Amino acid sequence: MTVRFGLLGAGRIGKVHAKAITANSQAQLVAVADAFPQAATDLAGVYGAEIRSTEQILNAADIDAVVICTPTDTHADLIEQFARAGKAIFCEKPIDLDVARVRACLSVVDAEGATLMVGFNRRFDPHFTAVKEVIDRHEIGQVEMVTIVSRDPGAPPVDYIKRSGGIFRDMTIHDFDMARFLLGEEIESVTAQASVLVDPAIGEAGDFDSVSVMLQTATGKHATISNSRRATYGYDQRIEVHGSKGSVAAENQRPVSIEVANASGYTRPPLHDFFMTRYTEAYAREIEAFIDAVQAKAPASPSGLDGLIALALADAALRSVREGRTVKLTEIMPNS
Repeated sequence: MTVRFGLLGAGRIGKVHAKAITANSQAQLVAVADAFPQAATDLAGVYGAEIRSTEQILNAADIDAVVICTPTDTHADLIEQFARAGKAIFCEKPIDLDVARVRACLSVVDAEGATLMVGFNRRFDPHFTAVKEVIDRHEIGQVEMVTIVSRDPGAPPVDYIKRSGGIFRDMTIHDFDMARFLLGEEIESVTAQASVLVDPAIGEAGDFDSVSVMLQTATGKHATISNSRRATYGYDQRIEVHGSKGSVAAENQRPVSIEVANASGYTRPPLHDFFMTRYTEAYAREIEAFIDAVQAKAPASPSGLDGLIALALADAALRSVREGRTVKLTEIMPNS
């Protein structure tokens, strides 16, 4: 069965997903919709897709699944609409910036029996997947501590910062999901610190650009996250997992993995410059996993619940910063 896709949103991440869909032999990009007609026209033209409105995609008999790459404040409404229309749904994170709204949305998804996958692409990065496989094979014993470093080459525009939901919901949310993925246990408490060290305008917009987070599970396992909106040396993405019998690490990746030695010393090429090149294969594998779930009529992972928990962790981190204390996740999700 070829899964026929409608793509909602033809911006930067929409282009990434369009490429992944059309590169997969089990998928077909049927239609593209965007609030800016020229953006839809340009992207549809590259891949031979039709230009349709969101409503036309919603009601189309020749579309099985949608990929939602629209602004965050539209995600929950679109998920509900397409769940009721019987379409499988892939949605970029987050589902919404409000935990209660996400819960309401997931209730609709559950009631309709819809397939929903949330876009935490880093789970599908081959290097991070290899780390998880080492853990699952018990090669390092019981996981005890996880260290995640995620630093962007530069800060996004302040206009983006203002509508992003803040660094914890926009950037660290990926690391919250990865911490859960690697720890193998649910996180019980969050302690966070945050500063404005990169750009004063980010602070004026009510956000932070440099954060450190400590997560702890009920059994005492730890995950430490380091985020910065500035890394002058490139897109810094590293993971280390320490266990009772050893450790496993995923180092930074480069477009070309070589090392040059001469009289000046040892040098290596620079890191990838941003997520679109660093995580190209992860995006392809992510769409492949979604297609597999749709074809098998099986639950998709990461799920809507994964998206909800990552958002709740982000809210807990923000509360920790504002109140200067450790925050229990049950304060954000009382019924969890």
